[in-house]
Amino acid sequence: MYFRFQRLLHTMNVQALNLPLQSVVRISALTAVGNLGNLKAELKAGLDAGLTVNEIKEVLVHLYAYTGFPRSLNGISTFMAVLEDRKAQGVNDVVGKDASPLTNTTDDYERGRKILTELTQRPQTKPAPGFGEFAPRIDAFLKVHLFAHVFDSDVLNYQQRELVTISALAAMEGVQPQLQAHISMGLNVGISVPQLIEAFDVIEKNINKAQADAAKAILSKITEKEY
Repeated sequence: MYFRFQRLLHTMNVQALNLPLQSVVRISALTAVGNLGNLKAELKAGLDAGLTVNEIKEVLVHLYAYTGFPRSLNGISTFMAVLEDRKAQGVNDVVGKDASPLTNTTDDYERGRKILTELTQRPQTKPAPGFGEFAPRIDAFLKVHLFAHVFDSDVLNYQQRELVTISALAAMEGVQPQLQAHISMGLNVGISVPQLIEAFDVIEKNINKAQADAAKAILSKITEKEY
């Protein structure tokens, strides 16, 4: 698999995930499955790789929408402990930029619908067909809380947010439809196929092979190629 991946990279002339993004994959996946012991070590590695405090914090906040508040809050608590330990050791981690003030005064639902349209590259009806018609409140939560409030923060860009989401969903069982949707969104916003393959190789090493293989199968289905 490794040499095959390297050949694919050479053929497509696409850079794979850099060290900070590899760490983002691991942080997202370990948070999603609740492996706090390994997460603690990876949070330290992420800071050492160049991720800022605010970038990691934003990753963990973003994950609430996909892994639930318990996993997200546990990740945040673990990160707080890591920062305290490093501070006690005299390590001054880079805080990084804060989110820019929101200047768009469009209705939150409409703003979220516009962002989702950009991610999916498909028009988004109001409400979403199917689940949105059946449960309008969940459609509102999706548009307002996730695709407006969460995605509006520019601490992470859309590519980074989709990488976080894909990594978390790839690590979790029973969420294949959502993973397929977000792999497509990731490709739409510029994540490359080689980067996704590398992310799933990271999942194999840090979660398990079954989850990684399932994610690669979905990617193969979307691109109609075998990886």
